[in-house]
Amino acid sequence: MASARYLDKSFSLAARLHADDDSSSKCWESLLELQACTGEVVLFFLNGETHLGAGCCQAIQTIEHQCWPAMLTSIGFTAEEGDILQGYCDATTSSSAPPPPPPPPSIEPNDVVTLGGFFFDP
Repeated sequence: MASARYLDKSFSLAARLHADDDSSSKCWESLLELQACTGEVVLFFLNGETHLGAGCCQAIQTIEHQCWPAMLTSIGFTAEEGDILQGYCDATTSSSAPPPPPPPPSIEPNDVVTLGGFFFDP
């Protein structure tokens, strides 16, 4: 009969994964977020759908930039698919910064203003 062997607490799964570490928990949270947006990712690759939500991209970026290098491949994506997702999300994030607002128009005290075809000279 087989019996379970005793493992020292330092060899627990949590210890091996450093689950109490902030960066590791962020990785696991991102993995769960990525699972939630699997439909978006499937459409991205199958139908050429070129939009991934901000939450999905944030999860991909966290996984690719802050977690284990092979994390996406370990959940079924090829290295090429991981690179494509990362490239898309990095480009989207860098281009989504809103442009600065235009400066407010200034009217000098001596400017002539036209309203409804009438000229006003302040």
